[in-house]
Order: sequence, then C-alpha cells, then structure tokens
Amino acid sequence: MADWTFTAEDWSAIGLSVKVSLTAVIVSLPVGMAVAWMLARKKFRGKWLVETLINLPLVLPPVVTGYLLLVALGRRGLLGRWLDHYLGLQLVFDWKGAAVASAVMAFPLMVRAMRLAFSAVDPRLEQAARTLGAGPWDTFFRITLPLARNGVIAGAILAFARALGEFGATIMIAGDTPGETRTVPLAIYDLLNSPNADAHVWRLLLASIAIAASTMAAGEYLQRRGAEDSAAS
Repeated sequence: MADWTFTAEDWSAIGLSVKVSLTAVIVSLPVGMAVAWMLARKKFRGKWLVETLINLPLVLPPVVTGYLLLVALGRRGLLGRWLDHYLGLQLVFDWKGAAVASAVMAFPLMVRAMRLAFSAVDPRLEQAARTLGAGPWDTFFRITLPLARNGVIAGAILAFARALGEFGATIMIAGDTPGETRTVPLAIYDLLNSPNADAHVWRLLLASIAIAASTMAAGEYLQRRGAEDSAAS
C-alpha cells in the first residue's frame, strides 16, 4: 500500500513555495496597484506600449523571462551589480531570486484584476470627494481603494496562485537546491525523473492542485463580489 504521508522534503518544498509566493505578492502589490490605477484612470501617449510590456510575461516562454532576469540580476548584470555593491543583495541562486521571478510572472494577472476593479469605480464619486476638499491621496485611500478592495484582493490572490506554480523562470534564476530554492513545481519535476516515485509525485500534485484551486476560487468570488458592489454603488 502506497504511503501518502508527506516527508520533510515535501513540507520544505511546500513551505518554500508559500514563502516565495507571499514575498512575490507583497513586493509587487504597491507597484501593481499604482500601475493598475494608472491604466484604469489615465490616458497618455505610449499607453499601449506599457500594456504590452506588462503583459509580455504571459506570452513569452517562462525560460526566456528567466534568462532575461538572470542577465539583469546576475553579478555582471547592471541591476545585479548595483544590488550586490550597494546593498550586498544577491538574487541569483537564492530564494529571493525565485520570489522576483514569481513576481514578474504573476504581475500581469495582478494588474489585470486590479485594473478592472478600479475601472468599475464610478469616477463621479472621486470627483465629488475632490470638490469637498479631499486631496488625491485621501480620495484614493478613502473612496477608490475601499470600493475596489475586492478586486485588489482578488488580484493579489490570483498572483499568489500563479506564483505557486512558477517553474521555468524560477529554475533559470534560482536553480534547484533542496531546502533553499526547490519549490513544489521543481520538486515534482525532480520526482518525475526518479524511478518508483509515483505515490510521492501524487502527494505533491494533489497538494498543489488543492492550494491552487482554493486560491483561484477565492479570487473569482472576490472579483464577482467587487463587480456586484460597484454596480450597487
């Protein structure tokens, strides 16, 4: 009879995946909100180019995105050299590099959900707040963000789910070191190349499916609630 008990390595991969995904969402959330609001509310030259660059990770092979990140963030890369020299921060072959890769790959989904949420907020409510003396920041945090909160949370959840499943870009920039950079997708890949590991693979497969399905369901629910709340207001 197959043993379906999770091993220490399994828990390590699951814990690291959650850690990487949460870090990716937390780091990218402020930027994602700013970009989503700008795309929803502003008209400017080159907007199509910004939208194209944001959505590029959705259509590029993840390995290509990972290689570009490796070139940029490596010790010889322009950004990587600066981070290493001034901050002592090395992202390549480290879990923090995996978080960066996951954030980049999940960013388009985050922005798309948040943009829809901000677009659904009635601009007249913001204008009314401004006429009553509220500044731009007060209007955003007291009017726009509360009305769009479900969509913002949904975008963060979708980004978290996408980051959990990231493989190609992660392995390019962070490698596959057990206990340090081996997330659940990398662990599954390693097990698929191992003999007599069927039950072990299925443990991680079912765990990843359960986590991804629950986060996606929560994201869809919040998006629907956000649309209903905006329509009601």
